[in-house]
Amino acid sequence: MIAIIDYGVGNLRSVEKAFEAVGAQARVTSDAGAIREAEKLVLPGVGAFGECARQLRASGLDALVMEAAEQNRPVLGLCVGLQLMFDEGHEFGIHPGLGLMRGRVVRFPEDGPRVPQIGWNQIENLRPHPLLEGLPEGTYFYFVHSYYIEAEDEQDVLALTDYRIRYPSICARRSVCGVQFHPEKSQDAGLRLLANFAAIR
Repeated sequence: MIAIIDYGVGNLRSVEKAFEAVGAQARVTSDAGAIREAEKLVLPGVGAFGECARQLRASGLDALVMEAAEQNRPVLGLCVGLQLMFDEGHEFGIHPGLGLMRGRVVRFPEDGPRVPQIGWNQIENLRPHPLLEGLPEGTYFYFVHSYYIEAEDEQDVLALTDYRIRYPSICARRSVCGVQFHPEKSQDAGLRLLANFAAIR
């Protein structure tokens, strides 16, 4: 079973329905026992980094994400869920993340592209990974965000996206991975990515 962690943020039902569409057993839950017993975890996130981090810690479910990572159980972060896996976010102050990957989350520059980035954009695959199976170079996904990841370790970056700045849009370290875009809103490509995650052993 895939546990979609409910800590009070995000459109969780749409993620659950997307997994159902690819035949994966997934459910939204805030129950610590169910999350601890799940084969895989999904960490969603919508909104500001600091508020998402605060709510995740207030729920106590951050410890279960860390525990899963230590046990090498697959964890998938979606949008702000990916950003939370890094050291810190610079949105309305500086807020600590989970530190599962090294780096920080910063705003697109004032003299850079229009923010937020809303709409379809492509990925540039950097190295093979089970999450990218069947998703060729240039695949389009649906993005909504104003902040992007500056990763310290390039080995954590699976794919980049160009929005006048080339930034990490898919990252992974050991059993932990995540995407900056919304696969549940990305039609066939997003469903393929979620099916790939469901198939990871």
